[in-house]
Amino acid sequence: MEKTWRWFGPSDKVTLEMMRQIGVEGVVTALHRLSPGELWTEAAIRAMKERIEAAGLRWSVVESLPVSEEIKYAGPRRDALIDTYIRSLENLGRCGIHTVCYNFMPVIDWVRTDLERPMPDGSLSLYFDYVRFAWFDIKILGREGAERDFPPEVVEKVEALDRVATDADRSQIVDTIITKTQGFINGPLGGDGSPVEKFRALMAPYAGVSKAQLRENLRYFLEAVLPVCREWDIRLCIHPDDPPMPVFGLPRIVCDADDIRWLLSAVDDFHNGLTFCAGSLSAGAHNDVEAMAREFAPRTHFVHLRSCNLLPGGDFVEAPHTAGRVNLVELVRIFEREGRELPMRVDHGKTILGDEAVGYNPGYGFHGRMLALGQVEGMMAAVRDEIKRSKI
Repeated sequence: MEKTWRWFGPSDKVTLEMMRQIGVEGVVTALHRLSPGELWTEAAIRAMKERIEAAGLRWSVVESLPVSEEIKYAGPRRDALIDTYIRSLENLGRCGIHTVCYNFMPVIDWVRTDLERPMPDGSLSLYFDYVRFAWFDIKILGREGAERDFPPEVVEKVEALDRVATDADRSQIVDTIITKTQGFINGPLGGDGSPVEKFRALMAPYAGVSKAQLRENLRYFLEAVLPVCREWDIRLCIHPDDPPMPVFGLPRIVCDADDIRWLLSAVDDFHNGLTFCAGSLSAGAHNDVEAMAREFAPRTHFVHLRSCNLLPGGDFVEAPHTAGRVNLVELVRIFEREGRELPMRVDHGKTILGDEAVGYNPGYGFHGRMLALGQVEGMMAAVRDEIKRSKI
């Protein structure tokens, strides 16, 4: 596998030079200044590619070329937005970039309730607190019928939490779930006004959109864009839902093995593939992540290596790369045996050694990911030696 690293462009506090010094080979990035639905011009792509190559690296993966919400819920501008997406893919192909990660998650890319949860060793980690998540959904977002989506004992805990919660507590959860978690990836919601009101407005078009309908909208999108992917040999790879379960009453369609089987068969083409995010998949107790890796490795075009630990009550925490419920050594073994130069990035990392004071994007500090990369690079070296010896 190729050692890659996510980079959020020139404003990222992790520089290309830092990445090269720690052994990164390929860059995973996007034209982050552009909003979803805007055309990626050939000139803009080439400028970014040249900047990366000038630092001695290569642009290995686009993460991501965002799919506009209107494409997901089949709004009136869907076909025009798909046409723009196709032109952006063509321009990436002309520039020699062949792996594009995307997602089809309505409204929200990923959900955590704590971005710096203290761990016993003094490090900080991303954390999902099921009761706090339910509290946000029921009491702050105020989604109609939200309490019916949670067990009665969780609703009772939400009521108790709401009685003692402060304004600071409410501001913190809004800042975490809406502002920080989403903003650094897709840009701020923009303008004045309440982030919660804007979030509700983004959710509104999905009223009545079922899982079956969202699946058909994805099929429609794939059938439209895959001809240009075949023409330019662009491997389109969808990211699993994070976490892999319904959130905020929105449909989710990449949560488990059955979902992925449906996706790959809906348009059965090698260029319609998967970003195998072990971390996202491991947040669901229903997922046997190692078995999924074995099954879907032939259609995996990009790998995210991390793991979660599942905790009582529906909570989960992002684990060190040598721990967690998934054996990352086995995943490395599975994907190395594919025999393809799959781009791999260590996804998220503990916040350590003062990274919390620098202002890195959540989950994307420097020292924690550098440690994770060293750990995974050791796994890769051991597995490659194992494979070499097995052929002697």
